[in-house]
Amino acid sequence: MKRLVTISTLMASMAFAGAAFAAEGEQSTSTSSVGPMPVTGNVPAICSSGTISGGDNVFGVGVLIDTASGLLLQNLTAPPKTIGASFCNSRSSITISATPLVAQNFTDTAPTNFSKSVDFTATATGWTETAASTNTGAAQNPNATQTRTTPFTGPITVTVSNFTTTGGSNLLMVADTNYEGTVTVTLAVAS
Repeated sequence: MKRLVTISTLMASMAFAGAAFAAEGEQSTSTSSVGPMPVTGNVPAICSSGTISGGDNVFGVGVLIDTASGLLLQNLTAPPKTIGASFCNSRSSITISATPLVAQNFTDTAPTNFSKSVDFTATATGWTETAASTNTGAAQNPNATQTRTTPFTGPITVTVSNFTTTGGSNLLMVADTNYEGTVTVTLAVAS
């Protein structure tokens, strides 16, 4: 009988250990989760026109006339300007606008056979396949705005060229120590 009690006790101990092991196993495999929980954010469409590199922002053309004839020089040039660190993170447009070089001190109407204004072409290249271009003497400038369909970052080169006397090439230029015009390049998110 002693042997039977020992076997019974051993069996009871094994059954208890098995139950404890089964309960422990159930606890470790019993899990509960919530989710997935979304993590959200957004990136607004933006453009940055960057900064002009390699010197100042002035297109210095210099003396505008042939001092022997008084007529506008036909070979006027100015070094190009490079706008660096420009970007748009979405579809974008580039627009170039310009105003003629106009005498700042001579404020009266130009006399007959004279002009106090010089037209020119301003061009921005590098942003789109077709350069954005405008002429200050043109009634319309259909190429002044160009659109890019993808995000982009890169340099924009701006040039001025094709200087012409407003009113006709046979007009003399009025003397003035300060002729000024402007060029503006604008990057914008396109819809």
